[in-house]
Formats: sequence, structure tokens, C-alpha cells
Amino acid sequence: MDLQYQLKNLFPDHTFEEKPVEEKPDIWLQEEPILCKYEKRKGKPITIIDGYNGATNDFKKLAKEIKTKLSVGGSFKDDSIIIQGDYRDKIMEILKEKGFNVKRVGG
Repeated sequence: MDLQYQLKNLFPDHTFEEKPVEEKPDIWLQEEPILCKYEKRKGKPITIIDGYNGATNDFKKLAKEIKTKLSVGGSFKDDSIIIQGDYRDKIMEILKEKGFNVKRVGG
């Protein structure tokens, strides 16, 4: 027998409320803003995400998630994420949904 079934038999008038489970972010959120820059290298546009001071593994997870959501190429070098193309608006939107404070830099 299920515990809730037994409780319903004992207290038939009581309505059970299920508490929503709060999801803990799997990535450490920081107070300082993450910088989202636009540059051109060899004539091609790139977006650079910089300024994260958490664990390197968390930043790599974030890089992979951004690349898969946008279906673009990119890399993680020198504590910054480099995304091919100008996707500042979309990247800022993704980071804000995750709870980060984002600052747009350049152009």
C-alpha cells in the first residue's frame, strides 16, 4: 500500500498539495556581469564571452550548451568562449534565462 493512499483513508477531507521542487542551477552564478563582445578576426565575425570567475568545467559546460542551442561552432580558450558569428543578442538571452547578469561590449 502506498503511504498517500493510507493517509487519504485516514483523512478523507484533506487535500494534498505537492510542493514544487526547486531546481538548483548546475552552473555557479556570479554577481559580476559576464561580458559579451563582438570582434572580427581575419574578416570573419565572432562573439566572445568573457569575465566568468567560476570553475573552468562550469564554463566549458556553458560553452557546449550555447553551441548546441545555436547550432554553431566555437571553442573555449584562455577562460573565454569564442562563438563563430555575431550571436550577441541570442547569447545574452540564453545567459539571462540561466540567471546571469550580462553586459554587452562593443558595436
